[in-house]
Amino acid sequence: MTTDTAAPGTDRSFLFVLGSSRADGNSEILARAAAEQLPAGVPRRWVDLSGLALPDFQDGRHDTGTWTAGEDEEELRRATLAATDVVLVSPLYWYTVSAQTKRYLDYWSGWLTAPGSDFKERMAGRTLWGVTVMAHEEEVVADGMLTTLNNSAAYMGMRFGGVLFGNGSRPGQVRDDEAALLRAKTFFDREAPLARFPYEAAAR
Repeated sequence: MTTDTAAPGTDRSFLFVLGSSRADGNSEILARAAAEQLPAGVPRRWVDLSGLALPDFQDGRHDTGTWTAGEDEEELRRATLAATDVVLVSPLYWYTVSAQTKRYLDYWSGWLTAPGSDFKERMAGRTLWGVTVMAHEEEVVADGMLTTLNNSAAYMGMRFGGVLFGNGSRPGQVRDDEAALLRAKTFFDREAPLARFPYEAAAR
């Protein structure tokens, strides 16, 4: 995990969770372009999931034993709880998040149900964001990713800032997507609304 130097006393802190199978991938490039626009005093922490020893999540809610968290898992949990804004940086794999990103969200399930956990209460009101680069030019094909992130945020009582989309496939190709790089300049500026499940939004 890496942390960008920042002044203390700021109200926001960002955790960028990199979920690509490729180092320095297009999604990371776009995420770093957006992060550069944050005020200098806002802390930014970067974690590459591919560099952590995280086994597949095992759901032990109904087991008699207890799940022993490894060092990397515990550090990731602490980093998540320390952030006001969690940014999931994932390429579009089979029209949703990558396996690494999905495993990270699966670990949330364990943190929710750990004895004495207040994970859901502490995450409520914070903001979830997404950044993705895909080969398709039509953003509608990423509806599965949008649904995953929006509904996860809604369940947690979080805000959802949406997904910053970019186009590219070959390494570094997103740098040619001028529209995406322009959107990156103001992506984190907006006020993120409280996430709602689709049935909640329809009932309003």
